[in-house]
Amino acid sequence: MNNKLYTLGIDVGGSYIKVVLMEYGNNPVIISKKTEKIRKRNPVTVAEELINLILDKNQLKHDDIAYLASTGEGELVEHKTGHFYSMTTHARGGIFLSPGVKTVVDMGALFVRAIKINEKGKVLDYKMTGQCASGSGQFIENISRYLGLAIEEVGDISLQAEAPETPSGICAVLAETDVINMVSRGISTPDIIKGIHLSVANRVVRLLSSLKAESPIALTGGMATNKGMVQAIDELAKESKYEFEFRTSPDAIYAGALGAALWGGFRYLKLKEKKEAIVK
Repeated sequence: MNNKLYTLGIDVGGSYIKVVLMEYGNNPVIISKKTEKIRKRNPVTVAEELINLILDKNQLKHDDIAYLASTGEGELVEHKTGHFYSMTTHARGGIFLSPGVKTVVDMGALFVRAIKINEKGKVLDYKMTGQCASGSGQFIENISRYLGLAIEEVGDISLQAEAPETPSGICAVLAETDVINMVSRGISTPDIIKGIHLSVANRVVRLLSSLKAESPIALTGGMATNKGMVQAIDELAKESKYEFEFRTSPDAIYAGALGAALWGGFRYLKLKEKKEAIVK
């Protein structure tokens, strides 16, 4: 008989859906994980396919999952047990990936959010950018596509920059126009990419300043796996005389799904305790 407690977290983002299967307990363990780009497909369908894929891979059924927790736009997810706000899931996922951090920066496709947390991952305060594409992961993806680059390439290419040129940070349309002009002026691709990263990084550092963020700081979300972005944030923070220690993880894109799986396990045990107390 299998007495293991499995939880599953699914994070429906603006560009990607992420799923994490965990064995929950005193020391939760990641069993399996998977991410999928939505493209122009129905997110509901993609989410269902991802869940079934990860269950099949681990020879599990829906009934084997104690708690299926969604986050992000996860209200779209069918068969979920419950839904958690993305700020709380990124906070919990961030501290799981980087124990001891005091601030988590969720760097998603649509916005950036800086979250101050306590030692248990509880949200204490937060600041976030507006819904302007020029400060988001989607903007970087759009520019890389225009330059003929895969999003996976831009981090390493940014590190090759020698004289980066920063575009307008007012809005995505003006910034994209600036990039077109840079190309016509012969600005190198690494310098353009690094300039884009610096533009977004400037928003991140301003958020951290406004929040009065405490270090260490965990970077989560898709942009946190971008080496060039992490370097740009670190550079601008140092230029601004902030003594921040930034931490990231290869699993940073899964922070929301991880947090959902963890909170799902916590809620499952709390509900179980209440039921047992009533029976007694």
